[in-house]
Amino acid sequence: MVTGSVNQTNDASMMAWRVHEYGPIDVMRFERVPRPTPGAGEVLVKVEAAGVGPWDALLRAGNGGLPLPLPFTPGSDLSGDIAAVGPGVSGLRAGDRVYGSTNPQFIGAYAEYAVSSAGMVAMKPASLSYIEAAAVPVVAVTAWQALFDKAQLKAGQTVVIHAAAGSVGAYAVQLAHRAGLRIFATAGTDDIAFVRSLGADTVIDYKTQRFEEAIRDADAVIDLVGGETQKRSFQVLRRGGKLISLVSPPDQQLAQSHGVEAAFFIVEVTSQRLAEIAGLIDGGKLRGRVGAVLPLADAREAHLMLEHVRPQPKGKIVLRVGAG
Repeated sequence: MVTGSVNQTNDASMMAWRVHEYGPIDVMRFERVPRPTPGAGEVLVKVEAAGVGPWDALLRAGNGGLPLPLPFTPGSDLSGDIAAVGPGVSGLRAGDRVYGSTNPQFIGAYAEYAVSSAGMVAMKPASLSYIEAAAVPVVAVTAWQALFDKAQLKAGQTVVIHAAAGSVGAYAVQLAHRAGLRIFATAGTDDIAFVRSLGADTVIDYKTQRFEEAIRDADAVIDLVGGETQKRSFQVLRRGGKLISLVSPPDQQLAQSHGVEAAFFIVEVTSQRLAEIAGLIDGGKLRGRVGAVLPLADAREAHLMLEHVRPQPKGKIVLRVGAG
């Protein structure tokens, strides 16, 4: 555990986690740094809560595939209040309660203040606390884009959603159910009832049953697992179907041999999608699941959970920065 107050700040500085070199968890340092200033098209957010996801650990270790200048502050998901607005920003003002992501580099949120692209935040769902809201942005928008922008699924079609009890998978099941899709989902034994409650038509226990023996002619697979699961998924698609992976680029030769399309993508968080998702949440039509909630000073502990060194409760890990 790292000690240090996140409340004793002045106008010029703040506490933030910094990665000075790529590597294991102990490369992260909790430091006092200058408070950033929003540039054109940006807003400064007084962070109340920051989401923690697997991408953060990949970037910290240098495995994210994105060139990042060192040092950097990890974290993308956030919720909080706008403290300042940069030039050229319209529709947002100081005091607005927002949620969203920081920037296309997915960094900067593990801090008391973070600069966000104005086009990557929206008004926070009114029905959610800051902590609950910080668990939503990247995973919910990812699920939406996978289903509708990439797989281009329509009512009546069939989708297979792997790891359906995970943060992205759970949103994907709910959104697919709302869209009138037929849903096959894979999950562990303990999560079958939960995934069924989200709207899945058929839930397959991946620990006891091979999904490719139960599914045929699906229109799309949403791959949140990769590896052998991804390779086996080609067998369940109809010719012309689509495999969309959020984990790793699919084998294009394998895709061609099965007569399907296969693609890997990285989410593009937008204010429009965030606003639509907030509306669904406030309307009681979409729900998330928060897991561990830790103080900002315990971000290393959060990464130990990400890497399964520490037990992780089901749901998204969130760092409490302000009151939450």
